[in-house]
Amino acid sequence: MNCEKLSNSSMHQKKKLKHTGNKAKEQSSMEKKNHNDKSKNIHDILPLDLIHIILLRVPIRHLARLRCVSKLWCSLISDPDFAELHFHHSPAATNACFFMKNDTMADLVYLDVNDASQKEVCPPFQKKPPSKFLVVGSCRGFILFHRDPHFLVVWNPLTGSSKRISYSHIVHRSKPPGPRIAYDLYLHGFGYDASQDDYLLLLAWCDCEGQYHLDCFSLRTNSWINLDAAVPKLMGFRYWHSGGLFFNGVVHWVPFDFEDYTDYTDAIVIFDLKEMTFSTISAPEQLSCSYPGLALLGGCLALYSRYNDCRNTDIWVMKEYKVHSSWTLYQIPCKDFLPLSLSSNRDIIGRGYTSSGKTGYFIYNVRGDLLKHFKDLCCQLPKREPIIVYTESLLPLPSDIKDKDNKEKMKMKKEIRHQVHHE
Repeated sequence: MNCEKLSNSSMHQKKKLKHTGNKAKEQSSMEKKNHNDKSKNIHDILPLDLIHIILLRVPIRHLARLRCVSKLWCSLISDPDFAELHFHHSPAATNACFFMKNDTMADLVYLDVNDASQKEVCPPFQKKPPSKFLVVGSCRGFILFHRDPHFLVVWNPLTGSSKRISYSHIVHRSKPPGPRIAYDLYLHGFGYDASQDDYLLLLAWCDCEGQYHLDCFSLRTNSWINLDAAVPKLMGFRYWHSGGLFFNGVVHWVPFDFEDYTDYTDAIVIFDLKEMTFSTISAPEQLSCSYPGLALLGGCLALYSRYNDCRNTDIWVMKEYKVHSSWTLYQIPCKDFLPLSLSSNRDIIGRGYTSSGKTGYFIYNVRGDLLKHFKDLCCQLPKREPIIVYTESLLPLPSDIKDKDNKEKMKMKKEIRHQVHHE
C-alpha cells in the first residue's frame, strides 16, 4: 500500500525549532550559573541543537520520562512547539490500541512487532457510583469519551491532561424525552482545524419534533457553536455509527449496515472542519459485505466489512484520498477482523477470530497470509465497545497553554514586585 510521506520542514517549522532552541538556551545558561561543580555535563559536551535533534528521534513513551533528567530537558520537552514538531516529524511515532474493558477501566495495547505490550489505565473524572465511559473518537494524542448523563471528556493518556465539557443545554430538547439520552441517536466527532489551531467537538442530535441539529464545541474559545445550517435537509443520524474517524482535516462516519444501500455514492458521510460543510465519499461498487467500519492504514482511509456467515473480512483501502478509482481490496481470512495499523513492513495488524479458533492480535500480509499471533497479549474482545487507534503525543490542550502563560505572567509580576520592594 502506498502511504503519504512526510514532507521536509517548512520555514515556519524551522522558526519553531529555533524558537524552542532559544527557550532552552536561556534555561541552559541559568543552569550553568547555578552550577558550582566544575565537572562537565552533557550540555557542555553536546550542542543544544544536537540534543534537540536527538530528542526528536526518541519514542514518545521514553521521551515523557526524560523530562526528569534536568530542568533544561524538562523545559525543552514540555515546550508546545517541540511537542508539535515531535508529533509530526518523529520517525518513532507510537500507535496504541485503546478500548474500555469495563465501565471505568481501559486497556492500552502497543502493537510493536518486536515489543508488544499492554497496560491498564483509568480515564479521568471518575465519580461514585461509577458512570459509564464510551470511546467516541481520537485526535492528535487525545481521546474523546461520552460519559453519562451528558458530558464529553477529552483526555491525553500520556500527559494526563483532560477537560470535561457539558452539553446539558441541549438535553431537554433531544429525543427521546427524559434526563438520559439514547446513544444511537447521536453522531460524535472530534478533530483538529489546523487553520485555526483549534480542536473541535461535534455533536449531532435530534429534538423532540424529530428535527436534526449539529452543535460544535471549540476548545480554543471554550464555547458551543450551532451549525444547523450545515446539516443537509434529507440527512438523518440515527442509522450511523456514532463515533467519527478524523483524518485529513475531516471527520468520517459510515452507516451501521450496507444491506439497505443500493447506491454507495453517499455511503461515507464526511464533515470538513475548516469549511464547516457536509459531503460524501463513494464506497466501492463491488462492496458486497455488511457491518462496515473505518480505519486508517498507513496514512490511507480504509473501509472494512463482513457478512454474518463469512469467515473473511474485506478491507478496502483508498490509496489516494477522495479518488474513487484508488479503492483496493484486501481479504483477510479472519472473522470479525478489526484492522488497527500497518507494521513497518506494510503488513496489516489487527484483532479478531481466525478460522482455526484462535482469538487475539494478529499480523497478516496483504495476500492474507498469517504472519504472527501476539500470544503474550491478553485479548478480551468487548462486544459493541468501540476500539480506536491513536497516536501518542505530548501535545497540550489550548487551556493548558493558557494556564501556563498565566502562571508565567504571575511569576513575572511577583519577581517585579520583589525587585521594587528591595529597591
